[in-house]
Amino acid sequence: MKTVKKTSIFPASKKKVFSRLLKLKTLQYIAYPYATFTPMDGADSMSWEVGSTSRFKFRLFGVIPFGTHTIHVIRFGLDEGIYTHEGNEHVPTWNHEIILEELQGNRCRYTDKVDIDAGWKTIFVWMWANCFYTHRQKKWIKLLSRKI
Repeated sequence: MKTVKKTSIFPASKKKVFSRLLKLKTLQYIAYPYATFTPMDGADSMSWEVGSTSRFKFRLFGVIPFGTHTIHVIRFGLDEGIYTHEGNEHVPTWNHEIILEELQGNRCRYTDKVDIDAGWKTIFVWMWANCFYTHRQKKWIKLLSRKI
């Protein structure tokens, strides 16, 4: 098991970031082009309720099929934070925690913490995940900096 942990200061309140986390389009935007997530059920939204499970066709860099990615929600709340058990055929353990901390000046500290276990592939997945979460947080900042 290896862990990726990335933290950034976002130019938005904790509440605004959390509201964006509720949208599937946010996940799709911040993940692209490192990964694409297409809902298996064809829905344009997903349920982020505790106990819910969502399945996606997962593609590395938008083109390389990488199995069915499953997200099982363990914790999801503005104050409790977000914790999911995720994985697929190639990466059985991808436990993801998102920590949001309110800061002064309409900003928040955002942390992605991911525990990864993919057997002998763990080191390679961990290297990719480090790049992926750096990318995701940069895309988050770009998204939140827009005047919409």
